[in-house]
Amino acid sequence: MLYRRSILALPLLASLPLSRRIAAQADDWRSTVKEIRFGITSSENERDALTRFDAFSRFMQARLGVPVRVFRSTDYAGTVEALNAGHLEFATMGPASYALARKVMGERIIPMARVADADGADGYYSVVFVTADSPARSIADLRGKSFAFADPNSTSGYAFPGYFLKKQGYDPATFFSRTGFSGSHELSVIAVLNGTFDAAATFWSNERRGNIQRMTEKGMIPAGAARIIWTSPMIPNPPWVARAELPENLRRDYLAALKEMPSAEPAAWKTVGSGAATLVPAKHEDYLDVIAVVQANERDRRGRT
Repeated sequence: MLYRRSILALPLLASLPLSRRIAAQADDWRSTVKEIRFGITSSENERDALTRFDAFSRFMQARLGVPVRVFRSTDYAGTVEALNAGHLEFATMGPASYALARKVMGERIIPMARVADADGADGYYSVVFVTADSPARSIADLRGKSFAFADPNSTSGYAFPGYFLKKQGYDPATFFSRTGFSGSHELSVIAVLNGTFDAAATFWSNERRGNIQRMTEKGMIPAGAARIIWTSPMIPNPPWVARAELPENLRRDYLAALKEMPSAEPAAWKTVGSGAATLVPAKHEDYLDVIAVVQANERDRRGRT
């Protein structure tokens, strides 16, 4: 859990006429929402994830005038469960987690925005990687080898590689000698580098941004330790979501502050946006293909039991 205290920037209502003060107070979501709880999923370890969102927490508090607390769930489904139970107001989550949230919450979950690069690219990829000295040069070379997924509700760490590898003739259930879930993208990389698995799937945006690059920058793995041998079709970037039952003016103010962050606090935004340039609007229809992939994987799992 991450919590930072800030000075509340409350409106100067006292100088307004009584009728206008009453109207302003009625329209102010702060009269009922005393703090904002924001959820993130577990693509990296808890300490680094919460540290990365520290500047985000402080910036949003300053803009919104109420405490902002950031929570990191132990698995991808935890953020969905917290939103559904009303324990979070906002979150950022992977597209497959959004598919789960939509299944659980229906229209009570709203995608608001997603990150984009300066050239307008607003998607990323699932990649399969091996150690740099592995003899494997393609998926075909991994027949009979072990393979790690990240989390059952990870898009790049499970949904897309599981679906598209099977579509290309490499059904993970029969092609690999053993599969398993590492628990996170970082743990998948560690598992491959230490020999627990021969290959794994993780996320990759471009030559500058991705899980392997981030772990290298943090000094967690040596540069050039891993090599990518497969890339999926593009995945729409993760949505920043809100609970639909929140006051509309809260959602409006939150989104306005969020859109302001890339230009107002570029250094802080760089850590939150993983190097992306800005935010673009997101809508449910952006994730229909991901939802279809998740549903296909669910049908396949049911067919195996």
